Amino acid sequence: MKRRRVKITGIGPVTPAGIGREAFLRGILEPVSRVVRVKRFPEEAGSFVAAEVKDFKLENYVAGVSSKRMPRHTQFALAAAALAVADAGLSLPELLGRSPVVIVGASLMDFGAINKGVDMILRKGPASGLPTSVFSASVSSIGGAIGEAIGGTTRTLALQSACCAGADAIGHAAAMVANGETDIAVCGGTEAPLFFHPMIELKLAGLAPGNPENPERQSRPFDLWRTTGVIGEGACVIVLEPEESPRPGYAYIDGYAFASDPADEPAGGLTESIRLTLANAGLNPRNIECINAWGPGHKLIDAAECRALAAIFGPELATIPAVSLKGAIGNPLGAGGAMQVGCAALCLGAGVVPPTVNWQFPDPACPLNLSSQTRFISHRTTLVNAHGLSGTNACLVLAH
Repeated sequence: MKRRRVKITGIGPVTPAGIGREAFLRGILEPVSRVVRVKRFPEEAGSFVAAEVKDFKLENYVAGVSSKRMPRHTQFALAAAALAVADAGLSLPELLGRSPVVIVGASLMDFGAINKGVDMILRKGPASGLPTSVFSASVSSIGGAIGEAIGGTTRTLALQSACCAGADAIGHAAAMVANGETDIAVCGGTEAPLFFHPMIELKLAGLAPGNPENPERQSRPFDLWRTTGVIGEGACVIVLEPEESPRPGYAYIDGYAFASDPADEPAGGLTESIRLTLANAGLNPRNIECINAWGPGHKLIDAAECRALAAIFGPELATIPAVSLKGAIGNPLGAGGAMQVGCAALCLGAGVVPPTVNWQFPDPACPLNLSSQTRFISHRTTLVNAHGLSGTNACLVLAH
């Protein structure tokens, strides 16, 4: 069977920059950081900063569902799925009988339940544990909640490929649509890591800052004075359909691939992932007109991503408009790649490239074509990069 072209017909972002397609696009085009100081953790643990989704209530987006006892990452995903499907002109129950595929990725389990269970056991003893967390805390429960909202039998799949999980979920779902295994897929990534654990461990590992001063300036992708990344939260879910669907599309997903790093070379597998993605799309490097980079603002990882890009694009890299969203929304781990895909699809149609917030001082190790302001640049293709700390890499090519 000939591979079908796959288009994005619905986008559902739940992010620190905005909830819903219009609010997200408006917010991500503002040169504003959503990173703030987080004050709800024990004072003796020091200071924390992060990018939070503000004023979120699941009940505002999904009727007849209670958020009580539902993990925060599942709430984000369910709201994002409802928004995406509504953006495509449907509703979750309307997918019943269409044999939909639901693929959602996340990097972490529900640390909210894990933190609560450990605290209760320490205070009241082993009998006070939360047995329900065995089920609700798993990544697989996220897609299950979306499937339950659809009703009936749904083909759900959970992906846990570190920070690439959301991008991988979209890539795998796109392949299923392209191969004729389904005519509609609901896919993306979600993450809710802003709990004492794992935030204290991320800070101790040097993956989150401990300085509370000027939190809005601390996520600085590709900037010469960057130090480490800032953690974020949220979700983005998209709807995929074949080209012949009567619903209009924002963009096509024309290529996807993934690859792992060599043991001694962080982000070293990104070069192979980009190469395979271009091959999957039937493109060569000169066909790429924009790069939505991973760029977490980490001193080593940003530079490693630029080496991978330079290996593919050579001197032409400096001419391709590039952006990292992490200065605006932090690093939402497994949701990051999915947010980038949603952003890239919207920006292809609008002819804009968002600002790389807090990029001010160019780093010779990161020779990308960046700007701290929104650029109105018409482009037809975007490369989206994702990288995970466990050595995972995933890339997609979107076209308009």
